[in-house]
Amino acid sequence: MEWQPMTEAEIWDEINSAWKRMSLPQKRLWEVIRIIPEKWKQNPWGNEGNGFWVVGLIGNSVVWYNDIEHGFNKSKFTHYGEINEYWCNQDELEWTIQHIINEINDGYDSAGYSSPPQPIA
Repeated sequence: MEWQPMTEAEIWDEINSAWKRMSLPQKRLWEVIRIIPEKWKQNPWGNEGNGFWVVGLIGNSVVWYNDIEHGFNKSKFTHYGEINEYWCNQDELEWTIQHIINEINDGYDSAGYSSPPQPIA
């Protein structure tokens, strides 16, 4: 079967499932940063699926779903509608929210990040 980009209904299913698993502190932060899911560009990895679903905004970062790798990520943005960084973490939404809570509490980003595919030398 060929890869198909995630639909809006499918991203809502992911969000609603994660909400049920979130702790109270995670839910509190989520309620502050969440947005109605919208597709944002990410060049070059997001081009095939017409972008990725962004579900949250905090400062100059977005919380988004990588439907190629099946996981949530936090990335920087400079221009609204364009994700600067591509990560291929396979995190649940509540894990990404917890990483943000940890960063707020501790002053540094403790999350690990998986990078995009690299050329073989």
